[in-house]
Formats: sequence, structure tokens, C-alpha cells
Amino acid sequence: MRADLTTPWVSAAFAVEPGEVLAVVGPNGAGKSTLLRALAGLQPATGSLEIGGVDVLHAPPHQRRVGWVPQDRLLFEHLSALGNVSYGIRRRAAAQAWLDRLGVGQLADRRPAQLSGGEAARVALARALAPEPDLLLLDEPLAALDAATRDDVRRLLRQVLSGGWAAVLVVTHDPVDVVSLADRLLVLEDGRVVQDSTPQEVVRAPRTAWTAALLGQNAWRGTTDERGLRVDGGGHVLVAEPLPAGLPALALAEPSAVTLHRRAPEGSARNVLTGAVTEVRALGGRVRVVVRSTPAVVAEVTVASAADLRLADGGLVHAAVKATEVRLVRV
Repeated sequence: MRADLTTPWVSAAFAVEPGEVLAVVGPNGAGKSTLLRALAGLQPATGSLEIGGVDVLHAPPHQRRVGWVPQDRLLFEHLSALGNVSYGIRRRAAAQAWLDRLGVGQLADRRPAQLSGGEAARVALARALAPEPDLLLLDEPLAALDAATRDDVRRLLRQVLSGGWAAVLVVTHDPVDVVSLADRLLVLEDGRVVQDSTPQEVVRAPRTAWTAALLGQNAWRGTTDERGLRVDGGGHVLVAEPLPAGLPALALAEPSAVTLHRRAPEGSARNVLTGAVTEVRALGGRVRVVVRSTPAVVAEVTVASAADLRLADGGLVHAAVKATEVRLVRV
């Protein structure tokens, strides 16, 4: 999918490959939902929108092969879950198969008012996926869910979207969604694209203060063990509250929880990651420091600490973060 769109509120050009997940992020009013509505054909726009090599910008919504899950889901209240999913495809067997795949097949006869938030989210996703669209649009799909349900639906989304046939755009404000679901980030501010790159690159070098605040935490992907996380690409992260071993997960830690030392620290259970200082940049009243350890780590320290440690000179440092400051999230 390739888009070069302009509306009265948004101007954006980008591309998304089949099976790729692009997270659209930005402050309130940046134009995220407007962009999705323009792609879905619900918002007038000029420019081009190529899906499957065909410009469909002037085609009506039902001819674009676009799946759409709005923030409020908009399930038809007078239809059952099965009726909602089969509405656009008229194939009840295929609709039931999608409900089964998303873990709500036993609720096929229930109407939306009889579903929990997590169940309704799954039905809405099934309805969007059942026609097998070339482009899937998700607007804050987890926003209204409680924490436990959000984790369950997020894992389900990752399983469904991984290696899929559709290009996917997902609007979110949750940094866990970004690092667990997205292959790339499209950052919007004031209706314009200000960054289009991987989550790792945005964490390392955010171009705006808002983005730094959203994704300003360390996120290490790997597999759980009895003490924490074996990080993909090497290294281990110790946590105070491990998950069962053998699960794919993310270990998350705020850069402000990372302390830097020229000598290896001692004391309570902590992770000590040693590496070279590769970047030092001012961020408001603090200093953001990237350390090329295994795994790499980002710290935020005071200006005084940066000066005392002579971080501008580079060299090796020891980055420490207590096990109690690291949390694990299944993905």
C-alpha cells in the first residue's frame, strides 16, 4: 500500500508492505484518526492511494478492500456477533471461523450489549478481517480495555497480524502497543509526518519531545526464564517478578531508572550493562545517553551527573537498573 494524501487537516506520504504493521502516533489533534478515515474512504482527500497496485482513492469505501475497526467499534446492536461478522461477506461459515480463531466462537449468538469490552473488541476485529482486506485500519483498538484484557487482546493481535497478508495501520497512545505490535512508527504532529522509522530508532533518537515522552523507555524483546528475560541478540535482564519460563516477552524500564557509573556498582539485585557511550543529547532539563551494551540501553540523567561522569568524552560506562525497576510484558 502506498499513500500520498492531503485533507484539510492532514498531509502524509508513506508506504506499508503486506504483513507489515505501521503504528500511527502523535499528540491529540495531530490527525491520526483523520488519516485512517481518509484511507477508509470516510474522509475526502486528494492525492493517491495505491492498494494492490491500483489507485483507489476515488473508489467508494466498499470497493477499497479496507478493513476498519474504529475506536468505538460500531458493532450493529441489533445483530448477533455472528451477524456482525458475516454482514459484509454473507458467508456465515467463514464468519464463524474468524470468531473461533479469535476465541469468541462460543459467543456467536450474543448481541453486542451482552459482550464484555474484550469480547466486543475481538468481534470487531473478526468483522474487519473476515473479508480478508488488503489494508487493515485499527483506531485505538485496546484503549477502552482494562489492563488484563488489554494484554490478552494485544497478544491475540500480534498472533493474528504476524506474517499476515494485509498491510496494517494502528493508531495508539500506548508505548507497549508500539513496541510489541509495530514494525515501524509514523509520527504525526500538526497533520504532518515528522518521523517514519523503526521503534528502536525512535527510542534512540526521537525527533520531538512528545515522541520521547511516549517511547522514552527501554524495551528489550526476548524469552523469559526463571530469573527474567534472555534478550534476543544477546544479554540477560533480571527482574523482580519473573513470568513463567519460555514465553516471548518484553522487558521494559524507564531511562530515568537507569544510573550510570564509571566503576561497576555493587549492591542490591540489579542489572549492570557495560558498553561505550555512543550518543549524548540534551532533552529538556536532562541528558539522554545511549550506551552500546548487550543489550543496548538508554539512560536519562541530570546535567550535573553528565558533567561529573564526563559523558561527553565517551568511553566505557556501567549502566545499572534495579530488578525492581524492570517489568515484563508477554507478547
